[in-house]
Amino acid sequence: MEKRQQSRSHSERGFTLIEIMVVVVILGILAAVVVPRFMNRPDEARRTRAAVDIKAVEAALGMFKLDNGFYPTTEQGLAALVQKPTIGRIPVKFAEDGYLKKVPVDPWGRVYAYLAPGAHGPYDLLSYGGDGAPGGEGDDADIESWSID
Repeated sequence: MEKRQQSRSHSERGFTLIEIMVVVVILGILAAVVVPRFMNRPDEARRTRAAVDIKAVEAALGMFKLDNGFYPTTEQGLAALVQKPTIGRIPVKFAEDGYLKKVPVDPWGRVYAYLAPGAHGPYDLLSYGGDGAPGGEGDDADIESWSID
């Protein structure tokens, strides 16, 4: 009887938070890339993809902080999510495979701006939009981690 309960509880375990987060991020990326193409709105598609990328990087930053107790510094940058930093504060519990496969670039081909500590929280993460400069309107407007819902 006891053996039967153990196998039942093992098979009814469910999903971990990380597994659920990975599925949500993948679905978000698919929706951000595929749906706007059907709608023939390339500018909106790029802005949506940038917002989804920022959310995915935020999830990786959260996992880095959970493991190590701090966020990477500005000097370490987002590369600290791919390879263990060798400068600044060195993480003790860095994930074996890193937190991202590569440093993402925004839909306009530029690396996301990352500042830690940030002016709007523990870090600021943003894309400068189509023009690559702060500010702007429409396709040139900044996409900022602190203003994404």
